Amino acid sequence: MNTANPQLEGLYLAVAAINRLLVEKGVVSHADIQSALQAAERTVLADDKPLAVSTSHQKAIAFPIRLLLLANEANEQGTKFCFEDLAREVGRRT
Repeated sequence: MNTANPQLEGLYLAVAAINRLLVEKGVVSHADIQSALQAAERTVLADDKPLAVSTSHQKAIAFPIRLLLLANEANEQGTKFCFEDLAREVGRRT
């Protein structure tokens, strides 16, 4: 088993928790977080640049962004989530 995977799972959940806290404190809104993450996703998947990496590599880079988008969506709806649920939903949507 690759030890980086659980570490990354923890990192994604930590970032999601920080995003939730920022919203709760009124620093940003769910819409602000969504907009920032969508901009990052567009940058990763932009078609206007020559492909320096494969499509599968681009999708791998986009995975944590998409996961955080779903976590933000779940937080906005007041829904509890775990990494596995979010990862499964990312796969279903892409």
